[in-house]
Amino acid sequence: MAVKEKRKTETVHEKGASIPEKMRAAAIDRFGGPEVLTIHTLPVPELDTGEVLIAIDTAGVGVWDAEMRAGWVPDGHPKFPLVLGTDGSGTVVAMGSHIRRFKIGDSVYSYSFYNPKGGFYAEYVAVEAEKVAPVPRGLELREAGAIPTTGLTAIQGIDDALKLKREETVIIHGGSGGVGTLAIQFAKLREARVLATASGADGVELVRSLGADAAVDGRDDDIEAAARSFAPEGVDAVLALVGGEALDRCVATIRSGGRLAYPNGVDPEPKKRPGIRVIAYDAIANVREFEHLGMAIEAAKLRVPIAATFSLGDAARAHERLAQGHVLGKIVLRTG
Repeated sequence: MAVKEKRKTETVHEKGASIPEKMRAAAIDRFGGPEVLTIHTLPVPELDTGEVLIAIDTAGVGVWDAEMRAGWVPDGHPKFPLVLGTDGSGTVVAMGSHIRRFKIGDSVYSYSFYNPKGGFYAEYVAVEAEKVAPVPRGLELREAGAIPTTGLTAIQGIDDALKLKREETVIIHGGSGGVGTLAIQFAKLREARVLATASGADGVELVRSLGADAAVDGRDDDIEAAARSFAPEGVDAVLALVGGEALDRCVATIRSGGRLAYPNGVDPEPKKRPGIRVIAYDAIANVREFEHLGMAIEAAKLRVPIAATFSLGDAARAHERLAQGHVLGKIVLRTG
């Protein structure tokens, strides 16, 4: 038994590299508003054999982080201090001794929802190796850190849930957000025709610049009329990234036999309609799915809109900005 325990904690790291015992992390000691998110000094996570230790460069900031900060956690048993953050990018500094997919110094990005040893709002994070992947060619660490969660959600919505094909018509509802800006580009990669709904005139301008064939302001424009003009016989599919009445108007334009997909967490959930297939899904993180995402990123020459960048010490300000809404693309934290 003692031998097994020793093997469990063996790691390999760069000769002469210095990994500190303590790190800075943005964490909460209780649930509440953005003000409860403060800088803590915490132990650097210890590794198990199947894990990778990443020195974080960039962490993504998402609405799900704010939901956890305010009181929602998946297992209902939070352990404080709770380090937030579901995704990010950085450099491999240590790993379990049997891991062969990476080497020390590799640039990687990762998604691990409610990570057991703490989230990505930190200088270091320990993550299961299968939830880590090399940064795709063409992306800087800042861009890569913004998109593991949103990228997997976008590509799996387009390819796995909707199975979008060439020349099919799709409405991407919520196209100017973190997932939507990527989903537009992946849909165009599959040679689909895209109508994107966006937030405000600047959102409409953004989604058009990303390749949307048509775009409407989801708050002010007549979505249903735009969709009927775009696809007179009905659209083939809708990827719903936000809920509400505007989504209902999108769904009303789906042809009989069409598809509606949405990631779990969209609130309120889309209403079911006769003759339309409805697919709810969660983004999956594993080696195969990251390879799928990486190939799509490189083929699409992906653009990653960054709405705002904050330092780790300004994590509370990042959450305040998130709460203001009208986020075009993604908010990120930088540790440097």
